Amino acid sequence: MSEPQSGKRRVVIVGGGAGGLELATRLGDKYGRKGKLDVTLIERNRTHVWKPKLHEIAAGSMDIAAHEVDYLAQSYWHSFRYRIGEMIGIDRERRQVEVAAYLDAEGREVTPQRSFDYDVLVIAVGSQNNDFGTPGVVDHAIKLESQADAKRFHERMVNACIRAHAQSAPLGEHQLKVAIIGAGATGVELAAELHRTTREVVAYGLDQVDPHKDIKITLIEAADRVLPALPERVAQETEKLLVKLGVDLLVGAKVSEVFADHVSLTDGRTIPAELIVWAAGVKAPDFLKGIAGLETNRINQLAVRPTLQTTRDDNIFAIGDCSACAWGERGNVPPRAQAAHQQASHLYSQIPRHLRGEPIKDYRYRDFGSLVSLGEFSTVGSMMGSLVGGDLVFAGLFARMMYLSLYKMHEYALHGPAKVALDTLARLITRRTEPHVKLH
Repeated sequence: MSEPQSGKRRVVIVGGGAGGLELATRLGDKYGRKGKLDVTLIERNRTHVWKPKLHEIAAGSMDIAAHEVDYLAQSYWHSFRYRIGEMIGIDRERRQVEVAAYLDAEGREVTPQRSFDYDVLVIAVGSQNNDFGTPGVVDHAIKLESQADAKRFHERMVNACIRAHAQSAPLGEHQLKVAIIGAGATGVELAAELHRTTREVVAYGLDQVDPHKDIKITLIEAADRVLPALPERVAQETEKLLVKLGVDLLVGAKVSEVFADHVSLTDGRTIPAELIVWAAGVKAPDFLKGIAGLETNRINQLAVRPTLQTTRDDNIFAIGDCSACAWGERGNVPPRAQAAHQQASHLYSQIPRHLRGEPIKDYRYRDFGSLVSLGEFSTVGSMMGSLVGGDLVFAGLFARMMYLSLYKMHEYALHGPAKVALDTLARLITRRTEPHVKLH
C-alpha cells in the first residue's frame, strides 16, 4: 500500500530523535506551511523525549509527562506529516521507503504495511547499546534505549524498595543493589541520579529500609577509567564526585555473563544485583546493516560523504548516531546530541539546494566540548574541546547551567521561545507542589 502523493517535492525523514524531529519541524515551518515541500516524518513511537534525559526518567527525577512531545500534535502545528511505523526496507530504484505494519499492545493491526515515495530520504534512526553478544544481557539486563526501557527500570526500582520495606525476612544479598555496566555518560549520570532518588523514595514512609546500609550502586567499566571517551581531567573530577557519593567504581573490569541476581566478571568476581543496566557500547540498529545495498561499517552506521549523503546514493542522507561521518584524523563524529543538532541544521539549509539541483556544502562538526550531569550534586564538563585541546575543565553551577542550556536549545528548536518560556515556568510551579521524585 502506498499513500497518495501531493505532487510536491517529497522529503521523508525516518527517525524522530533530536536530529530527525528538529529537521522535520524546521522544514515544515519554512517550506511545508507554504506548500513548497511535502515533509513526512516516520517514527515508531507516538511521543518524543530528548534521549539524554532517559536516565532521569529511569531514576524518577523527571516526570516524562511534562517533557514528552506528541508527534501528531507537533506535525500539525509545524506543517509536516507524522506517520507511525518502523522502516523495514528501501527501494532505491523506485525511491520508496517500506514501513512495517504497526500493531497495538494486543497485537491488532493499527496501520498496514505501507510505502512512502521520496525525492530526498533522511535516515536519523539513532543508536542502541552494543552488548557484544555477552550471555544473559538480553534476558536479565535493561538497556536505556527508549522511553519504555526507562519507565520499566523506574517501576522495577520503586517496586524493589517497596518489596524490601514490606518483607519480614532479612534482605537477600542482591536486594536493593544496582549494577550499571558501562561508565560512559549514561552510566555515570544514572548512578548519580539513583544515589539521590532511591533515598528520596524510601524517605516517603518506607522506614524499614536503611538507604545508607541497604542501597548500593556499582558502576562497572571495562576501560581503565570512567568516561573513557571524554578528556581525562573530566573523568578524574567525575570519579571524585562519584566516590564521594558512595558509588562503587570497578574500572578495568570486564563482564563475562549477566544473571538474574548478579553479574559475573572475567576475573571471577561476582557482583550481586537486583537491578542490572547495560549502558556499554554503541551501535546503529541492526536492520541498517547493508540495507538497500548502502555502505555500512562494523557497527551498522551508514557511511556518508562530507555532504552527509550516503556514499552510494546522492538522494539518501544520514544524520546523528546512525551516520558514520568522518571527523578529520580523529575518526568519526562522536555520537552526541550536539552533532545531531548541527547536522539537522546543516541539512535544513542544504536539502532545498539539492532539490533545485545546486551543489551542496560539506558539513563540518564543531566540538563545543562535553558535559556530564551528576544530578543535583554537580555537573562536570570540558568546554570548546576542539579549540583549547580539552584543557578547560569546569564544574559546579556554571557547568550545570551549560548542561541545562543544551536541553533548552533543543526545546527552542522544536517550539520557539514563547512556548519554551511558558513550559519552563509551568514546570517550576509544578515542582513546588509535587514530590521531587516520581513514586509510581
